[in-house]
Amino acid sequence: MTKAEFLEKVAGDERIDSKKAAADSVDAVLDAITDTLAGGGEVNFTGFGKFHVAVRSARQGVNPRTGERITIAGGKVPRFSAGSALKKAVKG
Repeated sequence: MTKAEFLEKVAGDERIDSKKAAADSVDAVLDAITDTLAGGGEVNFTGFGKFHVAVRSARQGVNPRTGERITIAGGKVPRFSAGSALKKAVKG
């Protein structure tokens, strides 16, 4: 599902007045999650899941063209852990 398709689905909900309101709401939620993760925090929606930042350590890799071993730098990456209600809904 693309963002445009997602906005269509949200705008179809009776709690949302218009497509513009849907777009503004989705953008506000995504911006809040992004800002919180960028600051090193986590966002937890009980039952749905948790967004958090994980630290990935440096690791060894291989350059596919030359076969030379290289070191791939570590860093911070966003992660999502699904909550029990979401897992149950997907499982069926």
